[in-house]
Amino acid sequence: MSEQHSLFETALAQIDAANSEDPNKVSVDGKEWPKELLYSTRMSDMLGRFAPDADDAVKLAIRAQHIQRWKSPRSDYPMDRIGYLQWRKDLYKIQAQTAVDLLKKVGYGDDVTERVFDAVAKKRIKENPDTQLLEDVTDLVFIEHYMLEFAGKHPEYTEEKWLDIIRKTWNKMSEQAQQFALAGNITLPEPLVPLIQKAVAGD
Repeated sequence: MSEQHSLFETALAQIDAANSEDPNKVSVDGKEWPKELLYSTRMSDMLGRFAPDADDAVKLAIRAQHIQRWKSPRSDYPMDRIGYLQWRKDLYKIQAQTAVDLLKKVGYGDDVTERVFDAVAKKRIKENPDTQLLEDVTDLVFIEHYMLEFAGKHPEYTEEKWLDIIRKTWNKMSEQAQQFALAGNITLPEPLVPLIQKAVAGD
């Protein structure tokens, strides 16, 4: 095993260990997972399907995107639009710094940690290819694994509200990611397929 590969595997294990501390548990196919460990595993799986040639810096950013997210709860901020935006802005920076601190501790230099920070902090989303790739994978994972769950939490949402949510998600994705989704490479939430098709068609 090369030194670089060993460093990468050590970093992945450290990220997983950090996310394994999540007190929030979810059950999938009879197996219980710490919530953010499951999320990060799904992110890595989707990256492998969508961009299998991604380099180690991107793989680490993808795995660490939600690192210890539960430590910065939404409830710490006002429950309005301004509070939500401030929470999200702070959260991106906290997660990016947590990831960078961990990577530096295992031995990564600035060439990798700066890229990871910018991607996880969602910097320059349409200009930075690392950030756009992270956004693409995030949205593909949301559609495949979390959109239906999110819908179940908001039965009060109208069709127009849902079309707006889907379009906003779609518009954050690159054309490559959009085509990947439309080509049947992800599992669409069956009850929402008509809405997704309508939103994407712009009806």
